Amino acid sequence: MEHQNLLYKRENYKIVGICMEVHRILGSGLLEIVYKDALEYEFKLLGIPYEREKEYSIDYKGTILPHKFYADFVVYGNIILEVKALNGLIDVHIAQTINYVKLAKSQLGILVNFGSSSLQYKRLIV
Repeated sequence: MEHQNLLYKRENYKIVGICMEVHRILGSGLLEIVYKDALEYEFKLLGIPYEREKEYSIDYKGTILPHKFYADFVVYGNIILEVKALNGLIDVHIAQTINYVKLAKSQLGILVNFGSSSLQYKRLIV
């Protein structure tokens, strides 16, 4: 397990670095979709495996609910990347990302916010 955490740490560092590059170039004040497009560009450029808007079903007591959730990105096959473009992050954004990580049966989520003057990010291990 310790080796896996080190692997996630390295992947986390790479993802956050890409987010910082996008924020450095674009700054704050744009729509969330623009940052997602820029992130997708960087992932493709760097050959980083990702899925955008990956769909997950929600199992409730053995029943699949009619509504699904969509992870902004799943990077390296198992890291949930949740993208925001808001004035600031609040507890509900952290809770949302943690829930997404659990529903995706992942262990690591990264919550990033491009909406403030400096990139905000949180590494969330579940």
